Amino acid sequence: MNNEKIKNNTSDEKKNINFVILQNEYDKGIIVKNVKDFNIMQTLECGQCFHYEKIGEMEYVVVHRKSLLHIRQSGKDLYCKNITKEEFENIWFHYFDLDRDYSMVKDMLLKADERLESAIRANDGVRILNQDFDETLMSFIISQNKQIPHIKKIVRDISEKYGDCLGGINGVNYYAFPNKSQLQSVTEENYRECKAGFRAPYLVDAAEKICREEFESENLKEDGYEKAKERLMSIKGVGDKVANCVLLFSLGYRNAFPVDVWIKRIMESMYFGKSTDNKKIMEFAKEKFGVYGGYAQQYLFYYARENQLNNSMENKKSRKRQKK
Repeated sequence: MNNEKIKNNTSDEKKNINFVILQNEYDKGIIVKNVKDFNIMQTLECGQCFHYEKIGEMEYVVVHRKSLLHIRQSGKDLYCKNITKEEFENIWFHYFDLDRDYSMVKDMLLKADERLESAIRANDGVRILNQDFDETLMSFIISQNKQIPHIKKIVRDISEKYGDCLGGINGVNYYAFPNKSQLQSVTEENYRECKAGFRAPYLVDAAEKICREEFESENLKEDGYEKAKERLMSIKGVGDKVANCVLLFSLGYRNAFPVDVWIKRIMESMYFGKSTDNKKIMEFAKEKFGVYGGYAQQYLFYYARENQLNNSMENKKSRKRQKK
């Protein structure tokens, strides 16, 4: 478990997936059949991305770079409208990380710690997305001290004001996040108008560095985890948590283990039994889960959040006070 990245197995995973082409007058697109270990709701709503809208039961509109996807899941089948098989294979197959064997990932995590079984079983359809670096960096700078609906609203507003229109679905237009040239014209005041608040100057700093090409995703992927994290943390407002989110969700570092309030609570509850420093939690995760740390983080995060895990230390203190 010492390597920082896990090789995917595109050809093996594609063998298990079949495509049905829809070309009738009312429903053009494709059905992607027999997709295992994938739940569209769990994957999109687990806090790793913000450029999507839920429009029905297990039905979403997703924006990735210059591409727009209308997708609905029924069982193991994905219904994708107004898209070709080639577009799905070239763009969305990798975006949803469908070229990776998650049954193997789960087995490796359970070998590391069988106590993860409940978290994995409860959220066994979560996959880690492969997102655009620029948008992921900007989005997680926005995410600080914000709830997911607020983050999504800010990302949507920035995209509508400064990005390109990608088309309409059910009468609603959707927009790409601004590209490098478009980001150059967005000012601190513009970000504040989009309700970015104290994060506005951080966004300006990040955008300037992106536009000067100080941070190219391919270079960061080659830097190695520690160097890439150090470089990201040179951006104003980027600390350990934001840097690790960017490393995990856009740069392929599956060993990254972001620690937020939910992860802190469940890690303290499961492994420490006391209030623990975030750095110690990350060091423990590195030793415990190695290259699979990011996957463990996602299962634990979703499980803790969905079960509204309370701070175990506060509960223990309360019980002690009651006994007195």
